[in-house]
Amino acid sequence: MALNRRQFLIGAGGLAAAATMGLSACAPGSSGGGSQGGGGQGGAKNLALAWWGNPTRNKNTQAMIDAYMKANPDVKISGQPGEFNSYWDKLATQTAGGQAPDIIQMDMLYIAEYGTRGALLDLSKVDTSKFREGTVESGKINGKLVGVNAGINSALIFGSPKVFEKAKMDLPDDKTWTWDQLIEVGAEVASKAGVPFGLASLLQSDALFGTFVRQRGKELFTENGLGFDVADAQAWFDYLLKGQKAKAFGTPQQVSEEQPKLLDQSAIVVGTAAMQYYNSNQLEAVNAAAGQQLKMLRGPSTTGKATDRKTWYKASMLWSASSKSKNPDAAIAWINWFANSPEAANIDLAERGIPPNTEILAEVKPKLSAAQQTVAKYIEDIKPEVGTTPIAPPPGGGTIQTVLFRHGIDVLFGRKSSADGAQEFVTELKSNLQV
Repeated sequence: MALNRRQFLIGAGGLAAAATMGLSACAPGSSGGGSQGGGGQGGAKNLALAWWGNPTRNKNTQAMIDAYMKANPDVKISGQPGEFNSYWDKLATQTAGGQAPDIIQMDMLYIAEYGTRGALLDLSKVDTSKFREGTVESGKINGKLVGVNAGINSALIFGSPKVFEKAKMDLPDDKTWTWDQLIEVGAEVASKAGVPFGLASLLQSDALFGTFVRQRGKELFTENGLGFDVADAQAWFDYLLKGQKAKAFGTPQQVSEEQPKLLDQSAIVVGTAAMQYYNSNQLEAVNAAAGQQLKMLRGPSTTGKATDRKTWYKASMLWSASSKSKNPDAAIAWINWFANSPEAANIDLAERGIPPNTEILAEVKPKLSAAQQTVAKYIEDIKPEVGTTPIAPPPGGGTIQTVLFRHGIDVLFGRKSSADGAQEFVTELKSNLQV
């Protein structure tokens, strides 16, 4: 019977208990699992490297693997590309069976799941001294570095110049707009341009919900569990209802139908939204799919001052290493090479986000595409608006996107009140946490 992602990540049921027991026994260099093939001292060091991504990332990663093996002929790396959703099911199964890849592309949603169960190596030997302030902390779990930031991004809103032009409107001033003004702009542009969405995909953004909560003096998570309460969640659902009533965010049916769509089918790409939530490192891909240069817009604030947004530099993804690796030093060496080598950076550029190593960024910046240059400038411009880096979601907290959307859509459809939806959302998320 296969171990599914929920069973591993949340720790539910006997299979998860078995997985947890297996993980608790993990130790660097321990026997069993990890790299495929041998790899003792004096022999070839065999590593498996897993990642999710798109064709460009697959091509870049394989090129980096080839370059690294050419420079290090005693290391043999087998690539394991995958698709985001199936990637986590496979990784959970591999980890529970003691066969996790040596080098793992990791996500902020799940790093604590693996890091707190002893499944990941300590990466303190990786040189992060040149990383931009606030970008190393993302990979620290209980004070130990188990994930190295692979690229910086930030949650934001893409605006469609074509749709705003159709509405005969200027794009909003993202340095001064408030949450209420976001609704006003969204409703006006949707009406004048004749599109369903003034803003699409807000409901599924735990990151923008996170800034909303931080502007209320809270956090999504703390070391002890949830950092917000039912009143904060209800305020968010009430805000969504207000936007829906104003016809800024689409109907509940449209919101529900938009959620599972792939990038090339998303509302801003096909021209049915004036704005849509994304992460900054997706600009190039969304531009290409939409056939236009989209505008990057900051999320709103309560005060109308961008410096009060309390946003943060988010790790688009991280590199971790399995504690079951037979070649832990070799796995760590590859991650260090990715983080600090101009050779690696010149291959991957900003595909995984803006390099957190400031010297590496300076090295590759002239070679970045126009879209990546725009993202790099944005990341620099928002520095005064960046708050402290939030902790990674604790074990079970990676379900926040799914749980937030499910209860939120029920509220939008009127199947429950915002008060009931908020209570059920908080109760379910709390029950998922393993703290």
